[in-house]
Amino acid sequence: MDTSKIIYSINIEDVQNVAEEELGRKLNNKELKIIEDKIGDCIDWYESILFTITNNGIKK
Repeated sequence: MDTSKIIYSINIEDVQNVAEEELGRKLNNKELKIIEDKIGDCIDWYESILFTITNNGIKK
């Protein structure tokens, strides 16, 4: 398998959908840049991957 293949991604539409639902408006370019720069710090990738592995019967 191609190890550089992207398994999951979040796009601007995803971010704007959440902003509209939670804030009642779309984010501006400055706010989107903040999200772009910081979102990786907010997602615990290791735990997300481990949770998915263990909850789908994948064994050693």
